Amino acid sequence: MSAYEAVIGLEVHVQLKTASKLFCSCPNQFGAAPNSHVCEVCAGLPGALPVPNHQAIHYAVLVGLATGCRINQRSVFARKNYFYPDLPSGYQISQFDLPLCEHGQITIEVGGQEKKIGITRIHMENDAGKNIHSIGDNTSFVDLNRAGTPLVEIVSEPDMRSAEEAVSYLKTLYGIVTYLGVCDGNMEEGSFRCDANVSIRPLGSTELGTRTELKNVNSFRNVQRAIEVEIARQQDLLEDGESVVQETRLYDAERNITAAMRSKEEAHDYRYFPDPDLLPVVISDSEMEAWRKEIPELPRARLRRFVALTGLPEPEAELLVQNRELADFFENAAKLANARKVANFIIGPMSREANAQGLALNPGQWSMSAEHLAELVNVVDEGTISNKIANDIFGELLRTGESPKSYIESHKLAQISDASALAGLVDSIIQANPKEAEALAGGKTKLVGFFVGQIMRASKGKANPALVNDLLKQKLHF
Repeated sequence: MSAYEAVIGLEVHVQLKTASKLFCSCPNQFGAAPNSHVCEVCAGLPGALPVPNHQAIHYAVLVGLATGCRINQRSVFARKNYFYPDLPSGYQISQFDLPLCEHGQITIEVGGQEKKIGITRIHMENDAGKNIHSIGDNTSFVDLNRAGTPLVEIVSEPDMRSAEEAVSYLKTLYGIVTYLGVCDGNMEEGSFRCDANVSIRPLGSTELGTRTELKNVNSFRNVQRAIEVEIARQQDLLEDGESVVQETRLYDAERNITAAMRSKEEAHDYRYFPDPDLLPVVISDSEMEAWRKEIPELPRARLRRFVALTGLPEPEAELLVQNRELADFFENAAKLANARKVANFIIGPMSREANAQGLALNPGQWSMSAEHLAELVNVVDEGTISNKIANDIFGELLRTGESPKSYIESHKLAQISDASALAGLVDSIIQANPKEAEALAGGKTKLVGFFVGQIMRASKGKANPALVNDLLKQKLHF
């Protein structure tokens, strides 16, 4: 057992899914040709005046409400001054002493234990551009398409004590912002990214150790690995009698190490001051009331309801709430068919087929409707087809969106539930396996599965398994 404990706080940057940027009308889109979505405001040209995007403020307030924050109905944009090639104005428009949201919390769960993680503040800011370095040409380029993208920065309290807790916090936050519809959640494109502040201290100590900042780690897995390797690095330093230096470090995923990026003093002087070009943000009582009503049922509450509805263990039911579209899809199907069986189809064949077809587990990526999934569950329950046939045809139904009943009829897949039609087939299988038939008749009931399997294979999966069982009992008297 380690003599140290970790102290972790996260700064999460969430790009807001607005049509235009935070302070201008340029499209807020990823993947366009470099510098094709840039205007005088994005480029920081003198005299270009920013105009706040009301939708971005609306989205930021929704994040604050969903995380239990106090919403400051009067907040102020400030200039955060620093010089970097991707920031042509020489300052970032952010918020400092009067942020939009403060003092919230979210509940996470690790190892079956719940824990509340405090949120210090949520403030708005515009993103910087992107530097592109060509080592071969020994040249650097700047793409300002991202400059001005609306962000909220969610700053946690240093309440996390392990990499697992940090990842649970991130996943919970990710679920919230994607359920709200304010962020597309595309981590590869930088829509949801975080910096981790990591320090360690002796067990039982209340003093904070010297922290390092891990920058822009872009996946849940790498967040966990980066924090774990940084905790181990700091522990090795202290055990060797050395000191941890406050600095910014980058995580190298291929080598699984963190490397120094730049030193960081105790208090970086960004010379914040209120932006003279922007009036304070003032949110009316009527807007606040309307926005409160927009908060949907969030993933954690929905998960608990789905567990009660299906009887599934929580780890299995978690798949059903991984995105809002899938949760809605499940719920709509579960209104028309057995909820547990609907869930089993999503967790089983739907997940398998989506992976095989290279689709996300998101209804927008496939053709099957919730009504057709419910129809498939019901035709299995009614005995029209077996569960095996349903699994076999699932990929085609997912891809084409065809009605299961129509597909079953056109492909002549209906289950054989006529005893007279099956009797001859059962007789032939018994005659082909006399030793096994004698053993089953003598009480070796484990052989029932063998005979049912043979009959199902011979009937190409169409035989009604329950009827096959009954016929075997009648003929072999076991």
